[in-house]
Amino acid sequence: MGAAVAGVLGFLFLAAAGSSAGDEAREAAAVRELLARLLGPGRAAAFSVSVERALAAESGLDTYRLSGGGAGARVRVVGSTGVAAAAGLHRYLRDFCGCHVAWSGSQLRLPEPLPAVPEELTEATPNRYRYYQNVCTHSYSFVWWDWARWEKELDWMALNGINLALAWSGQEAIWQRVYLALGLTQSEIDEYFTGPAFLAWGRMGNLHTWGGPLPRSWHLKQLYLQHRILDRMRSFGMTPVLPAFAGHVPKAITRVFPQVNVTQLGSWGHFNCSYSCSFLLAPEDPLFPIIGSLFLRELTKEFGTDHIYGADTFNEMQPPSSEPSYLASATASVYQAMVTVDPDAVWLLQGWLFQHQPQFWGPAQVSAVLGAVPRGRLLVLDLFAESQPVYIRTASFQGQPFIWCMLHNFGGNHGLFGALEAVNRGPAAARLFPNSTMVGTGMAPEGIGQNEVVYALMAELGWRKDPVADLEAWVTGFAARRYGVSHGNTEAAWRLLLRSVYNCSGEACSGHNRSPLVRRPSLKMTTTVWYNRSDVFEAWRLLLTTTPSLATSPTFRYDLLDVTRQAAQELVSLYYGEARTAYLNKELVPLLRAAGILVYELLPSLDKVLASDSRFLLGSWLEQARAAAVSEAEAHFYEQNSRYQLTLWGPEGNILDYANKQLAGLVADYYTPRWRLFMEMLVESLVRGVPFQQHQFDQNAFQLEQTFVLSTQRYPSQPHGDTVDLAKKLFLRYYPRLVAGSL
Repeated sequence: MGAAVAGVLGFLFLAAAGSSAGDEAREAAAVRELLARLLGPGRAAAFSVSVERALAAESGLDTYRLSGGGAGARVRVVGSTGVAAAAGLHRYLRDFCGCHVAWSGSQLRLPEPLPAVPEELTEATPNRYRYYQNVCTHSYSFVWWDWARWEKELDWMALNGINLALAWSGQEAIWQRVYLALGLTQSEIDEYFTGPAFLAWGRMGNLHTWGGPLPRSWHLKQLYLQHRILDRMRSFGMTPVLPAFAGHVPKAITRVFPQVNVTQLGSWGHFNCSYSCSFLLAPEDPLFPIIGSLFLRELTKEFGTDHIYGADTFNEMQPPSSEPSYLASATASVYQAMVTVDPDAVWLLQGWLFQHQPQFWGPAQVSAVLGAVPRGRLLVLDLFAESQPVYIRTASFQGQPFIWCMLHNFGGNHGLFGALEAVNRGPAAARLFPNSTMVGTGMAPEGIGQNEVVYALMAELGWRKDPVADLEAWVTGFAARRYGVSHGNTEAAWRLLLRSVYNCSGEACSGHNRSPLVRRPSLKMTTTVWYNRSDVFEAWRLLLTTTPSLATSPTFRYDLLDVTRQAAQELVSLYYGEARTAYLNKELVPLLRAAGILVYELLPSLDKVLASDSRFLLGSWLEQARAAAVSEAEAHFYEQNSRYQLTLWGPEGNILDYANKQLAGLVADYYTPRWRLFMEMLVESLVRGVPFQQHQFDQNAFQLEQTFVLSTQRYPSQPHGDTVDLAKKLFLRYYPRLVAGSL
């Protein structure tokens, strides 16, 4: 280990200190229970799982050892922690049994007998941490989850070797206690909190009030969930990251303490000050340490602690001053409030602020923040390192430890996307950076449940010292495990996807789906992509040729639908391009033809295909929200929160379609009416010989969008139709036209 890393790790190892034989036994028991959930008790009995701290040759570097198996012999899995043992188990299932574990479903056909490990295999992680989550993931993906869904995710995390993750549920219940103790009224607190679907941005000080208030039942359920989440995380040997006070306060603080020194920050995300412009407590105000320590004391009394805390004071918000002395003081006051309560506190900081506003965060400003916390007590997430790494331009965060993170996805959007080459090479390059203080790798998507190949690679890289040597060979192995069988055409399809949609490179790469399909239409939308669309269409064809042998595989059916969805998305761009060209050339017949196909054939066909899988149903999405409620009024409130997030995001379309999804019901009743209106107005403009009025269209489209959000229409939460059959029909209708070059 380099001297630079060794110098900053002293404090970080505190989080792993204090283990006992009791901890080892508890962690081993947790992994055995995971195994029984995954394989069933009968098949799980073929494995022996134990945890031995002494297995790790270097303190803090998780290690596992695999041995045994073969006729009549149990497979022995030993880990230095529960997480290490789970990762070892996953390695055996993946590499020896050809199994696959993923969000969309798992392929767990075990060979009989279980394959032997030819010679004892010991693997140690090259870094202390494998981090997971983004503050936004809690709103875009986790918001409506019950314990059953959380349990599956925690199992997935353990199997993928995650040992550091946010545990932020239930914090509003703690803040409510603190605010009441400070003298705020219940109605002032209710007015301050956002609704459930927007809590991530309330927690980072970007928003208040919007989509609220939080019902009493919400607080109770989230407290219950947080206790269960923490118990399970700790039982695996994971380190949960709890929230801390970042400095943002409700406006009502100024009523209780008229002399308090607060600054109102600027607006965020096109919201006006009714919902943004948060109040930031001055670092020197005597209330700062009082509120900070009150919150952390109440939080740790309720939940215990593992000594790592997350707080983001200036996430996507410009500080009131660029003076280094102010920035250092604001940073130091957040940290000081932590160590007042917990002398062993380590601050986990999302490094997004440095990347998001580089013009503000010059060398002096960055130094002020990084230098205001003792070295080793600030753990920085280089959040978007696969595209725009910050460690390079900050001399490895000036000696503070950092985690190289892949952000990958924005808003939980659907859409095939990845920068696999950059992801593959990034962590090793960061380790070799001069005086590198890298202490881990991480996955920090805003939303999950998409592009599983990207996360499979990133999770694997957390245990590799070097990049994967041959990504083509790796991705064909991924396909074989995913479907439980090697097939030439599926492997060829995946190689095409690897060189196209998963081969984005350069700073322009962003996992935010800006396809015309999911945007409010205009004549100025871009349809250019970084890949050759014909690769997607050919991958689609190749997957369809394998349906006779793979149609019974749930993971194959999911991928076939996802690639069909992507092909339809490409077709929307092509037909939009035809319609736009026809309009600009004042050609009515070609405009009517392209518009008619797009609105009345293609989009309805896409909606039908999506309706064949429960994971692509608006009804399932909204049902999750409704199921979190304890009354019909609450169910309606939660559903409206969910509808807003998927579409308008704010009351006036403030961050319109940022969190777009491609779901059956959403395509039919939100995207399609908008496209129909756009095409009708283009035709009318051409027929009447008057310019197309974008502003008028935007106003009319907003009425449609708002109608959808406020609607109480219920959608099916059970799939309808056969994915393979519907995908074939769509293919046979459009693929010959593509080949002939005559859409």
